[in-house]
This record gives sequence, structure tokens and C-alpha cells, in this order.
Amino acid sequence: MQTILNGLQTAIAVIFVFGLLIASHELGHFTVAKLSGVKVLEFALGMGPKIFGFKRGETNYSLRLLPIGGYVKMLGEEEDSNDPRAVCNINPWKRILISLAGAFMNFVLAIVLFTIVLYNVGIPAKEPIIGVVVDNRPAMEAGVKADDKILSVNDTKIDKWEDFTAFLQDNKDKTFKLTVLRNNKTVDLNITPKFDEKENRYLVGVNLKVEKGNIFVSIKNGVSETFSAVTWMVDILLGAFKGEMKLSDFGGPVAVVKMSGEVAKLGILQLLSFAGALSINLGIINLIPFPALDGGWVVILLIQAITGKKIDENKIGYINLIGFVVLFGLMILVTVKDIFTIGSF
Repeated sequence: MQTILNGLQTAIAVIFVFGLLIASHELGHFTVAKLSGVKVLEFALGMGPKIFGFKRGETNYSLRLLPIGGYVKMLGEEEDSNDPRAVCNINPWKRILISLAGAFMNFVLAIVLFTIVLYNVGIPAKEPIIGVVVDNRPAMEAGVKADDKILSVNDTKIDKWEDFTAFLQDNKDKTFKLTVLRNNKTVDLNITPKFDEKENRYLVGVNLKVEKGNIFVSIKNGVSETFSAVTWMVDILLGAFKGEMKLSDFGGPVAVVKMSGEVAKLGILQLLSFAGALSINLGIINLIPFPALDGGWVVILLIQAITGKKIDENKIGYINLIGFVVLFGLMILVTVKDIFTIGSF
């Protein structure tokens, strides 16, 4: 029974994560296409056979069986058209914006998800301010109180929380003088740390203060978290292009499915954080200037915009087909690798 419940939990988590990422990405393309006056024929979530759909205005909306992608089908995208609203006839710079909009929405989604998580989990204080004093631990017994700001230990200045935790591990069980700022007054306290077998380290029973429920602080930190993740992902990709990574370092759909199930067990906030990280990955990967990806389209459209000459649609079709075949082959390769190593990640 537990196996069935775990499988159901994983399935729900996978559908939620993939659905959220795909919907946001395609919504970006769809919205900018509509704003640019392009005639959108279909907005689809998923690939393969259609489960259900409906038509509103000039656009068909559909939900398809396989949650591995989606698409926005625009008039003139795959064939020539004389319609002024066909995507092949609009300004190349507008087409570039349409191509970039999917990745942009993935970054926006990441900011939203990180903001929700940080709003509920809290933002760690930048200064070494004590948030929680644990009952019946050395700090409480010494008279430490919540909101005390740590100034120094044994007269050595403490600038950040990591300085304090590092001192505790070096100090071990020796009694030390803790100087804190409380109500604008300096207070000296003597504390003797105790070894915690469960944590396998010396503790005094205090935690760093975190600020919860502040939407503006959460948004600011959500943007910062997204920017940091984008920078980290770009560094990873540059390392891959330089040959600094192996195939075993990459994960495909199978790995994502397994990880989604594992993260879902930890709670909804952890799942949202995981989805935010994946959304950033999806956005960055789509911006790679490779055929069949949004970044590949941007390169083609930039050439057209700069030269003022339209590239033959048939040639573009062949280039994108080759790119799709290569990407599909890589996905199969990574998927096979994940299947054979599924027990190790």
C-alpha cells in the first residue's frame, strides 16, 4: 500500500512540476505573440495525442497526453503565408521577443516560486542576531535572549553568523565569554557548550533570526536567489562546453521524475523550490544558440534583422530538424544512462 501511495505522490509531483514549467514557458511565447498581433492557431500543454481541447476566438487550446513539452503554433511558422498576421511576415525584432519570452517567463516563475518559499520559510538575518533560544540548553541557562545581537566571543569581533558557528566548533567544550547587544546595552555572558550526539557537534542552543511574512523582502531575495542560480547554471554549462563535465554529471527526465518524488516527500515548499531551480535550468537551456531551441531561432532572426534579408524557410526547417534529431538523441542517451544508474542518484 505504501508503495502505491509513494508512486501516486511521485506522479502528482511530476505532473505538477512539469506542468508548471511547461505552462509558464509556453505562456510567455503565447502572450508576446498575441501582443505582437500574430495569429496563434494552437496553444498546447503536453505532446502526443490530445486528451481534450476547446476553441476560443481564433485559437485552439489543448491538453495532450505526454507531459514532456508543449507548443504555441503560429500562422506562418511552418509554411509561407501572405497573411500580414503570419509570424513569418512580422518584424524580425518582434519575432526575437517572441522567442525570448518563453525563457523570460521561466525566470519570472522562478522568482515567484522562490518568493513564496522565502515568505514562508523566512529570510536569514544578515547580522548575527539570535532568533530562537532552545529550552534547557547552555545559552538559555546563561541568560541569552531572542533578538540579542552577537558582538564578540572572548573579545573577538563577530561580523556574521558563520563566524560564530565556526568559533563553536574550534572552541569545543571550553567556557567562553559571549558579548551581545540587548536594548542598546552591552551584556557579557559566560557559556559552556555541550556536545550533541545527534548533530555530532558542539551546540549552545541558539538559531539565527529569520524574518517571515515580509513580501517585499521575500521578493527582493527571490530575485537575488534567481540571479545567483542563473549565474551558477551558466558556469556549469560553460564548464560542459569546455569538456570539464562527463555524461554521468547530467540528468534527464528519469532523474527529474525520481527527484520530484523524493523532494515531494519533504513538503510543498521544498517542491516549489525544486520547481524554481528546474525552471531556471529550462530557461537557460532554451537560450543556448542551437537549432530547434529558442536560442537557435534568436540567432537566425538576428541575422535576418541585421542583414535585412529573409533566410529561406525550407533551409531553416532542415537546420531545425537536424538540431531536433541531435537533441532527441542526447535525451535518449541521458535517459538510458539514468535508467541504468537510477539506484545511485
